[in-house]
Amino acid sequence: MAELRDTYVKTPRDTLFDDHFNRLLKCGHDGSFVADPVLFTNGTETRGVALIDGPGGGKTSLVDHALRVHPAFIAPPPGTKPVIKVRVPSPATLKSLALEILAESGYPEVSKRRERWMLWQLVRARIKALGTVVIWIDEAHDLFRSGKATETYDILNTLKSLMQSEVGVIVILSGIEDLWQIASYDDQVKRRFTKLSFPPLSNAKDGKPIASQIERFCQRAGLLPPVETDLVPRLIFASYEMFGRCIENMLNAIEVALNAGATQLDAQHFARAWAMQEGCPPQLNVFLAPRWSEINRSGFQAS
Repeated sequence: MAELRDTYVKTPRDTLFDDHFNRLLKCGHDGSFVADPVLFTNGTETRGVALIDGPGGGKTSLVDHALRVHPAFIAPPPGTKPVIKVRVPSPATLKSLALEILAESGYPEVSKRRERWMLWQLVRARIKALGTVVIWIDEAHDLFRSGKATETYDILNTLKSLMQSEVGVIVILSGIEDLWQIASYDDQVKRRFTKLSFPPLSNAKDGKPIASQIERFCQRAGLLPPVETDLVPRLIFASYEMFGRCIENMLNAIEVALNAGATQLDAQHFARAWAMQEGCPPQLNVFLAPRWSEINRSGFQAS
């Protein structure tokens, strides 16, 4: 199971992200990407990507994989850190975000009593010294939870300042739809980011590749694939039409089957795994109920 859970599942979504991200990087004379951002607006600023997807959509895994295997960042020079990845800390403030970026950059521990402006001054000096090209802020929507107009304004201005040529890093924001709605309040922020969002899964569009992925996982786990014809649409519904959850539910069902000593994966394994995950009674289990598509999932949907 550890080997299966470490598997990254590539989809056309990866190509879409690459299309958005690669245009922000310079190319060498041979056409290969280099760890240097393209400067726009007469060489005064960089650009960024806002990746929007629902909870459990798989956005974090997608960005992490894309940056980890990108040819521009595979062998960074000693003493540099081209990519800094941070998840918005709790409590989510500009001050705590600056401390998180400094910590991820390897900077010695900084007193939390320092003024916010001083911390961000340190951040800019640090990313310049490390030759940082990308700052990825995951769960970026949490930065705006306070709802205070002044705090939102300060956050948006800070994001803009990171993309000015003085430090000039590519900023990647990943989060739920609220993130784009708030970022769009500032036209200057909105024009600096391209928006990439993914539609919900559907059986008509995604059923065949999902069925193929179940078969690949089963083959690696030494199991026969399931034979139920309606399993995939049930799986998509049970996963709230989210890709990441879909993969997670596959793996959970396979784990249940292996622990039970089964030789073939079936709907009962999915039902047991989903019941453990969602805490639902049998009559509301998507993999057991005859009229599964009418089940109201909001009563036990995970946050």
